[in-house]
Amino acid sequence: MNSPASAPSASGPFAVCTHTFEARDPARDRLFPCDIWCPDEPGTWPLVLYSHHSRGNRRSATYLTMHLASQGYLVAALDHSEVVAPEIADSVQGFIANRVPDARFLLDYMLVGATSCTARSDPDRIAIVGHSAGGWTALALPETDTRIRAVVALAPGGASNPKPGMIPATLSFDWPRPPATLYIVAEDDVLTPIAGMHDLYSRTPRPKQMVVLPRADHLHFVDNVDQAHEQMRAASLPPEASWISREMRPVAELCSGEEAHRQIQSHTLAHLNAVLSRRAVP
Repeated sequence: MNSPASAPSASGPFAVCTHTFEARDPARDRLFPCDIWCPDEPGTWPLVLYSHHSRGNRRSATYLTMHLASQGYLVAALDHSEVVAPEIADSVQGFIANRVPDARFLLDYMLVGATSCTARSDPDRIAIVGHSAGGWTALALPETDTRIRAVVALAPGGASNPKPGMIPATLSFDWPRPPATLYIVAEDDVLTPIAGMHDLYSRTPRPKQMVVLPRADHLHFVDNVDQAHEQMRAASLPPEASWISREMRPVAELCSGEEAHRQIQSHTLAHLNAVLSRRAVP
């Protein structure tokens, strides 16, 4: 199913076209809702996969996906398996086991050109951007997929000593072809603290960079920051995660969502432009 809707771009030279469709994975008998954001003109564009956080969905960061599309990128996202497959929604192992296969499925689907979008993916210029559990997904994908040339990990999971109640996913960083990696992390992140980000960064192969957003917390990476942050502070969480609400500061004490988004857009775009500006050398 394709449902195109064009919208003018406020940030880049291209108007953005959004396509919504469903993609079936026959291997797992699973139907994934997907979105594509792309320049509203035919052509072949660098492909960016977006992987959402564990309580999110494919539209969790449209401030970023729309921005990249307006700058000449084809951005694709799906609702991960824990959203579409109720049987694994409460299974930590099921969650972990399906994340990378989800991303690989979406990448394969985009490269065969199965959508009716007139924009096409450049198979030599591929990146993945992910937030939180999606950041872990972005860092885990290069362990099994050498097509990834650039990674942007936004406050990713996967640190060696995750806090209680956090998904205990690990990362080997055994990358056959290390991509250029950018971490964008938050100074006052309660869920994925800065010490864990430095742990991940120290184990990441070069080339790599890290940007720290001052006075930002974990939900400064999603749409509607104020609402998302305060909903998390007010949420009734399991006992092992009850510390989250107590430790999160009121959003009024942190930087604005608009400022965080501007920095995330700017740093992500600069990284992707630097890595994907030319076709890969065979």
